[in-house]
Amino acid sequence: MITWLRSALFLAWFLVITAILSLIFLPVLVGPRGATVWLARLWARWIFWGLKFFAGIGFEIRGTVPQGAVLVASKHMSMWDTLALYLALYEPAIVLKRELLRIPFYGWFLAKAAAIAIDRSAGASALRKMSDSARKVLAAGRPILIFPEGTRKEPGTAPDYKPGVAGLYGMLEVACVPVALNSGVYWTGFLKRPGTIVLEFLEPIPPGLKRDAFMAELQSRIETATDALLS
Repeated sequence: MITWLRSALFLAWFLVITAILSLIFLPVLVGPRGATVWLARLWARWIFWGLKFFAGIGFEIRGTVPQGAVLVASKHMSMWDTLALYLALYEPAIVLKRELLRIPFYGWFLAKAAAIAIDRSAGASALRKMSDSARKVLAAGRPILIFPEGTRKEPGTAPDYKPGVAGLYGMLEVACVPVALNSGVYWTGFLKRPGTIVLEFLEPIPPGLKRDAFMAELQSRIETATDALLS
């Protein structure tokens, strides 16, 4: 009952803060991207404040946070992951489904601040467009964030890594930093269970590996570290 009540209070906080910032700062969308980035980071910080205050969920970052032009591939269990990585990294560009950009307010700000949108129905052409956008991001000294399973996974669910991350890694010829986390233990849809979420940056995978070797190494590192955080 207490967990449900605290989760409801956090949801109310989330909705109120999101609505207020969206309406007040809507004109920011026609301004420079930096202003939208500032707003997005402010929103994420306030959401995390409410998460700690109402739901009792804090977080810890382990490992070395990557800097500059690098590919970051993370486990994905909840919405928390996107917010935390957006704050931890320097202005990351996030590879995501094009459909998300159609969500009013949230999608608009995402498109302006951080999106590399992909159309999954477009096949190989989608990867080429994604690669072109990604190169522009790297040229600006910013990291690229991708969730290689393509969707959220509940803790303990069998991994399902998609080949898109390998295609991006091969085309861009940059190091890839795997990320493990355990957010799904504490953020499970509506319910928020008190505790400390761990976000762990692992040792980078150097550029130049063959596709199969890269995929095997990426999955092994992320899944091994994630299992350790869940145990």
